[in-house]
Formats: sequence, C-alpha cells, structure tokens
Amino acid sequence: MKETKLKAIRKQRRTKRVRNKILAKKKLPRLTVFRSNKYIYAQIVDDQKGRTLVAANEKETTNDGNKTLKANALGKALAGKAKKKKINKVVFDRGSYKYHGRVKAFAEGAREGGLKF
Repeated sequence: MKETKLKAIRKQRRTKRVRNKILAKKKLPRLTVFRSNKYIYAQIVDDQKGRTLVAANEKETTNDGNKTLKANALGKALAGKAKKKKINKVVFDRGSYKYHGRVKAFAEGAREGGLKF
C-alpha cells in the first residue's frame, strides 16, 4: 500500500479506538476537537439526539500569540458558552490527535473555564 493510504488507515484506527471508549459513557455530551494546520475548532455534541449544543473556533477569539495560547483561549471561550447553556460535565474526544501541544492547551483552557472532564 502507499504510505498516504496507510497514514489514513492508522488515523481512522486511532479515532475509532478513542471514540469507542467515549461512546461507552453516553450520558454525557462529547467535547470534540478538530485541529487544522492554521486553526482549531471545537464543539460539544449530544450523541443521543445527534445535535451540536455549543461550537467555537479560533477565528472567534481575539487573543494574540502563538497557536498554543490561542487554543487555550478557545477552550476558555467554549467553556463560557457551555456554562451559559448549563453544561458543566463533558467527555473529551481528542479524535486521532495526541494529548499534546494545542490539544492539551485547549483542554486545559476548557478546564480553567469551568468544564469538568
């Protein structure tokens, strides 16, 4: 197989492995994160109803600095939006990304903002 196809298959396996552990806790909404090269996006999803409850992206924040600081600010902003909708507990879905760098900074910002996971 070509290397690009192998990378895609590995990414799907990682995502599925993480998601299966998360979906076992169906009672709580899922905080999912998507990281592109330029921005980071996040949303809180209710899997039982199949609806997005809260969404935020890095373009909405006005924080200057490197990508890690922007991810932290995004976590705080998303937590603020979630608190307005009375969402306090979530399950963190990191997808196929390692809990490192921008993903970790985002999670820490969400915790500082008041979300529990």
